[in-house]
Amino acid sequence: MIQFKIVKWKNFLSTGNTFTEIDLNRNKTTLVVGHNGAGKSTMLDAISFALFGKPHRNINKPQLINSINNKDCVVEVQFDVGKSSFKVIRGIRPGIFEIWKNGTMINQSSHAKEYQKILEQNILKLNHKSFHQVVVLGSSSFIPFMQLAGGHRRDVIEDLLDINVFSKMNHLLKEKQTVLRDSLKDLNYKIDIQSNKIQTQEKYIRDIKAVTDDNKKEYELKIAESQENIKKLQEDNNTLSEGLDDAIKANEEKLKKLHDRRQVLLLDSQDVRTRMSSVAKRAKFYETNVYCPECSGEISDDLRANQLSECKTEAKSLKSTSKSLGEEGMVLENQIQEITDIAKELRVKLNTLADNNKDISSLQKSITEYQKFIDKEVAADLTEAKNDCEGMRKERESFVERKFEISEQFNYNSVMGEMLKDTGIKTKLIKQYLPAINKLTNQYLQVLDFFVHFNLDESFQETIRSRHRDAFTYDSFSEGEKQRIDLALLFTWRQIAKMKNSVATNLLILDETFDSSLDHDGVENLLKILYTLDDDTNVFVISHKGEILDGKFEAKIEFKKERNFSKMAA
Repeated sequence: MIQFKIVKWKNFLSTGNTFTEIDLNRNKTTLVVGHNGAGKSTMLDAISFALFGKPHRNINKPQLINSINNKDCVVEVQFDVGKSSFKVIRGIRPGIFEIWKNGTMINQSSHAKEYQKILEQNILKLNHKSFHQVVVLGSSSFIPFMQLAGGHRRDVIEDLLDINVFSKMNHLLKEKQTVLRDSLKDLNYKIDIQSNKIQTQEKYIRDIKAVTDDNKKEYELKIAESQENIKKLQEDNNTLSEGLDDAIKANEEKLKKLHDRRQVLLLDSQDVRTRMSSVAKRAKFYETNVYCPECSGEISDDLRANQLSECKTEAKSLKSTSKSLGEEGMVLENQIQEITDIAKELRVKLNTLADNNKDISSLQKSITEYQKFIDKEVAADLTEAKNDCEGMRKERESFVERKFEISEQFNYNSVMGEMLKDTGIKTKLIKQYLPAINKLTNQYLQVLDFFVHFNLDESFQETIRSRHRDAFTYDSFSEGEKQRIDLALLFTWRQIAKMKNSVATNLLILDETFDSSLDHDGVENLLKILYTLDDDTNVFVISHKGEILDGKFEAKIEFKKERNFSKMAA
């Protein structure tokens, strides 16, 4: 279990050059309050940044450093795992990333990514997504479990059940299979080559037996014919190869430039679509809203008209830009096709060259063999040829035997691969936990006064049935109902993690959960769940509605702004 103890930071976001420190293990429930922008959620971003190098909210790394001091941004998190104490320090300007275990810094890898893997895989044993599914439920940019894609849902479940080791084993097995597959391919090639050599040698032996003084002239004619054919092939090669390398190189450079430009166009088109979507959302907002949903103030007709006009102008400009990008893309595709056709013609020439060289080699070998027939005694050649042929057979037999051994290992690994796939061992293990997951989720939903039957299947797709057994999906519900499902799953993941003892932790942070879509009953029911959590759970509730929740928590932390710096109130 991960027991978080202390988080502290300075020059992080709106915090100044003095450390802000929070004891994460002092009280069972803590209310964190403050006005909007006072820095309530900074603790959440600080923990996330220290552990994973990126904040909880969608903030670029350069924006994390305080824009006034613009240096010495430092975040530190202290926690225990088992009997070991850890401290992670991460900073910007200067860049810092240190992991300390029991007072000694763990040797840093040459690459920060490898050092991060040590923290996530060997110490925390969970990644950024899984950490936030178990520790955090927020109203910021974090994506709840039910809004994740199927593959990401599987990653979270595998982390919780501590079965991602099978994925790692499968990855290693695939690498071994690739090596074995290449070895088999190489052995098949060697066996084919050896078989061809044996056939050629056997033919050579037959030819030796048939050779007499009377047919030596016939071999001399064959040598002359082969030499003439070689000369023609070499002349053909000289014609084909003239300027071929330069043409191939120039063609590849042109194709690369066109592909690079196409990639830029794709990115520009994606950006235009994103901006068009944003403009459409903004226009729809001013078309359908007369009152501001945040402050409930009335939006004037002039303001709406101006905004709609701006949206229309910007949409027209973006549409024109999109059309231009599309036209340029069509031109690029035509150019790419032309270059590709040229490349095909050049490859044909290369293949012809290779075939000619192969024929030349074969003819030269034939010339050598014919000359041997003429120059050597037939009996001596026959004995040597038979010995060579026997050596070739033994070598081929060794290749066949090695191929059998590798094929057997490859087939054995294939069986293991089937077991390690998502549909193998992991599915059987997940099947064992799915009833418990669904049962716990439904129990928490009932406590939250949301009486539906929630069910996750083996592919982590949900089915939600009402009292009348009507089937729904997550997206069918209101924001308040969705949040009840998110809360139920959050507590379920924590319970499952504790049962499995995989990513259990004392820390639970609810970021503005009480301020969003929950009604009065939902708030009261959520408080009931928080009060019944284990004594080793430390809950932090971040809210800007402290007057409603005041007195319902063991401790209270208030953040405020002084001279543009965020700090905890004394």
